Amino acid sequence: MKFSDFDFHPDLFRGIKIAGFKEPSPIQKMAIPIVANGSDMVGQAHTGTGKTAAFGLPIIDKIAKGEIERALVITPTRELATQVADELYHLGRFAGIRTLTVYGGVGYGRQIALIHKGVQIVVATPGRLKDLYKKGKIETFNPEIVVLDEADEMLDMGFLDEIKEIFEYIPQNRQTLLFSATMPEPIKALANDILYKPEFISVVDQEETTNNIIDQRYYVINEEQRDEALVRLLETEETNKCLVFCRMKREVERVAEHLEAMGFNAKGLHGDMEQMERDEVVKAYRKGQVKIMVATDVAARGLDVKDVTHVFNYHIPFDPQSYVHRIGRTGRAGKSGQAITLVTTEEFRELQRIQKEVGAHMRLSTIEGGEGIDESGREYLAEQIRDIPIHPDASAMVAFMGEMDQQILLEKLMSRIIEQEHHAMTSRIGFDQEMVDDMMQNYADEQKVTRQNNRRKKRR
Repeated sequence: MKFSDFDFHPDLFRGIKIAGFKEPSPIQKMAIPIVANGSDMVGQAHTGTGKTAAFGLPIIDKIAKGEIERALVITPTRELATQVADELYHLGRFAGIRTLTVYGGVGYGRQIALIHKGVQIVVATPGRLKDLYKKGKIETFNPEIVVLDEADEMLDMGFLDEIKEIFEYIPQNRQTLLFSATMPEPIKALANDILYKPEFISVVDQEETTNNIIDQRYYVINEEQRDEALVRLLETEETNKCLVFCRMKREVERVAEHLEAMGFNAKGLHGDMEQMERDEVVKAYRKGQVKIMVATDVAARGLDVKDVTHVFNYHIPFDPQSYVHRIGRTGRAGKSGQAITLVTTEEFRELQRIQKEVGAHMRLSTIEGGEGIDESGREYLAEQIRDIPIHPDASAMVAFMGEMDQQILLEKLMSRIIEQEHHAMTSRIGFDQEMVDDMMQNYADEQKVTRQNNRRKKRR
């Protein structure tokens, strides 16, 4: 199937071509005819499957043909709102489509003015949109099509009440589309309240849960090897843009700072950052000015960036669905991607559980040692030594060495540093298959002993 098979307005095909779309994705094949026919719809699909174009193309087509005048897209975060509005603008610009993002943290004036001037597609976050409706600022804004994007994320972020209130202000004679990666009961109930005889489509099964063009690897390491393993992988992998996922905000800051100190182009992204700072980081990452983004799951919600070659799980995610969402940031638009997970021996069984539940094919790998320090390595090491702050006890330690020749003392200290660096570069990181098998056998033996002891206790 090709996009030319759809009866789109001629100006829309120019936007499709420049966007680089070759053929419709599964969600687009299923959703576009339904939206074009005017039916309400519930679509189950993950981020990165092409769902923005799935609802955006038929909406733009209807506006270009004069069938409708306005549409509203509600998204959970400011970052996602900006991304969606940008994509819709680029798809519809030759058809004269104007888009607007509406979100909090900035003044009301410009947003209200542009809505009143007749901008055709508004992409908004729930909080600011509810305020505008509640205060009577946009009473004349009556969209004929409303899209609720990433509905399960809105549920997780506590926006469900705001969504229900917003729909009280929107006319009943509308077409409503709801997209969600998962379908928990509150989302099903919401769909039942705001949609009229919707058609249901799902591409979750067709996505092969963890995309088979993503090479999934894991490394079993000791806890103290996490930083060294990540740095070694970043040095040896052929990366373009990378995402490094951490569990906690403070871990994001520490890892990002560590990578920057090691000379990598890295920035952190987490929920405690000011909105302006978050926007700057995302913008720089999208443009390729930042190559490595270290983020929490929450901060990266809805983040859709092209050409992400590698996703690193610095820590294993808490649940299988998070794993799917994380690695789904790479391997898009038919391109291959790399998903790399670091696990300790204590976390290994949790990895196995995730592997089983999502049906992922992950392969065990080790990070082999290099050949030692070359000329560029010596230059880098010398730069690191120059930047080392002088410890308060350093002078006392030098005096303690007594009459030792200063040149010999310096060479001995340099020797120790070089030996440590050489060991770090040449040693292998990670358990091989035999070590993992031994580890699992020891675990099984321990479990057997525990069960036997429990049975003895019961007999007594």
